[in-house]
Amino acid sequence: MIASLPMYDWPEVRSHQDSYWQAIRAALGHGPADLTRGFDDYMAHWQRPDLLLSQTCGMPYRTRLHDKVTLVGTPDFGLTGCPPGHYCSVLVVNAQDDRAQLSDFVDDIFAYNEGGSQSGWAAPATHAAGLGLRFTRLLPTGSHRASFRAVAEGRAAMAAIDAATWELARRHDPATARLRVLDRTAPTPGLPYITTAGRDPAPLAAAIAAAIAGLEAETRAALMLRGLVQIPQDAYLAVPTPPEPTV
Repeated sequence: MIASLPMYDWPEVRSHQDSYWQAIRAALGHGPADLTRGFDDYMAHWQRPDLLLSQTCGMPYRTRLHDKVTLVGTPDFGLTGCPPGHYCSVLVVNAQDDRAQLSDFVDDIFAYNEGGSQSGWAAPATHAAGLGLRFTRLLPTGSHRASFRAVAEGRAAMAAIDAATWELARRHDPATARLRVLDRTAPTPGLPYITTAGRDPAPLAAAIAAAIAGLEAETRAALMLRGLVQIPQDAYLAVPTPPEPTV
């Protein structure tokens, strides 16, 4: 069996991620000794028959994975303005840019991590569409960190960052000092934990909840973990999916 926690696995918190996994493994009573890292094909990884636990993004879960994997639960990061287990996108711009409204930016360069990302693309595109707007100049970057750095460095005017990632960034990346938050999207269900299709999720969910409750305070704070929430699959599937970006 393999396990991974790839969505918030920043180098600055990697040792805490390892401690978190060891706590889950101990509560579960079995599992691989170490987390799997370094894979490139996320879709293939998430559909492996030997997958014990991983974390995916809401958009691939609803568009490609929901009938191929088993939903385990969703971590709650206690994000401001979001219900438990939910998150949003933080729309960031350069701190030196005094434009005040989203409409001032939609014809400028919008940086996004990838077209399959809920927080990097789907949420901001849906948010803009609700205002009768559309991003027209796009810069794909490959990661949230690369997106907000592009804005800080003046290579893009705006980026949409997962709110949990933004909290990590504010703690660990000096580039955030050159940014300001322009707006936030509506909350949607957060990044879910999954296991292989057909596996009973209840023991995993119980182990994760126990692990979070028993973590050392430093690790819990570093990973922003508050608990595990059960969000129904239908809530994920109800989130709008905009057209893919065209670069």
